[in-house]
Formats: sequence, C-alpha cells, structure tokens
Amino acid sequence: MDNAIYATLNRQSGLMREMQTVANNIANVSTTGFRKEGVIFAEYVADLDGAEPSLSMANGDARQVNLAQGPLSQTGGTFDFAIEGDGFFMVETPQGNQLTRAGSFTPSPEGELVTQDGYKLLDTGGTPITVPNDAGNVGMAQDGTLSANGVPLGQIGLYLPTDPNGLVHTGGTRFKAEAGTEPMEGGKILQGYVEESNVDPMTEISRMIEVQRAYEMGQTFLDREDERIRSVVSTLSR
Repeated sequence: MDNAIYATLNRQSGLMREMQTVANNIANVSTTGFRKEGVIFAEYVADLDGAEPSLSMANGDARQVNLAQGPLSQTGGTFDFAIEGDGFFMVETPQGNQLTRAGSFTPSPEGELVTQDGYKLLDTGGTPITVPNDAGNVGMAQDGTLSANGVPLGQIGLYLPTDPNGLVHTGGTRFKAEAGTEPMEGGKILQGYVEESNVDPMTEISRMIEVQRAYEMGQTFLDREDERIRSVVSTLSR
C-alpha cells in the first residue's frame, strides 16, 4: 500500500477520535461540573531504512482536559457546593479515590454526603463526611467547614492533581490523577451553588464542522487513490 494511504488512514483515525470527543463535549453541555476535553495530535517520523524517504505519521491518541472554570449557578440547595477557582472535590469509588468538580451532594441513609452516583464525599483527611439526620440547619464557611447550629461537623477537602496533564477521565465528571494528588490550601467553596459545564456549545459545534470537513477531504483522497490503483492494475493486466 502507498505510504500516502497509510498516512491518510492514520490521520482519519485521529480525526474520528476527535469527532467523538467533540460530540461527547456537546452532549454534556448541561452536565454539572463537566470538563471539556480535546485531542492532542503528535507527529512521528519513521525511518524506512533508506529504501524510501522517511514517513511522517500523525497520531491523535492523547486527550487533554480543559480545567477552565465553568459558570456558577445558584440553587439554594443545602448540599450544593461550588468551588471558586482551582481545586477538586475528592470522592471514594470502588476504583479508588477520584476527583470531580460536580458539587451536588445528598445525605445517604447513614448521613454520609454522596454524589448522584452514590460515591462518598471526603474531608481534608480523606474520610467520608457525615451529617447527622437530626443536625438541623447546616451551614458552611467558605473554607469548606460544615456546621449545624454552630457545631462543626467536618471540613470538605479540596485537592489538586500533582500533574494537571495526568488527569484521566474515568466516567461522568470524575477523573483519576495518575501522578497522585495533594491537599489544596486556601480554597473557596460556595454553598447553595453548583458549577455548570465549561463547554461553549458554539465553539464545539464550529470545531465539529471543521473536523467533519477535514475527514471528508481525507476520504475523498482515499477514494481517488483507490480509483488510481484500480486503473493501474486494470491497465497492467491487459
């Protein structure tokens, strides 16, 4: 197969991944705490042992998480929390502790604050936060300290990934920090607010159109190459 076809097929594969990523961003434009993602293309040059010129290939395998803050929406919910600035909530999952910016929590029957998926919210020491069912009026200071009628209940932990580029999307609005996490000092949490998705739908739709056009150009090239090869084979076989 011609090297140009190999390179084009490689590019088409990366464009398909980018299209899937953009479509996922658009689908989550209204998902609380969602972080949009992008695909990173990297060029690799292969040495063909001098038999032919080197071959340049582009792979689009890596994803990048956009950490820009989304707009804050006021809900008035007692257990709706929004982080202003950097930092993540940490939740306990069967796959280990993970990070999220989605701050809509509810008390479980045991009084532990959990996500919509049932994962426990952790405090500054990595322990689930518990709010007694008879706690009464629950308030929160901006440093994440929860209290009921003036009695402290615990402090919501804020964490930072050691390597922001090492965040891996595990599902929904959760991320795994492959390089580990560290506690964040001086964070600010607002009660009665949630952070909306940071996806700009108009930007993503424009990007989807660009990717679609690039993919169609690659497909047109492949179709023409196929016709050329068929024509050459037909001529040589006469």
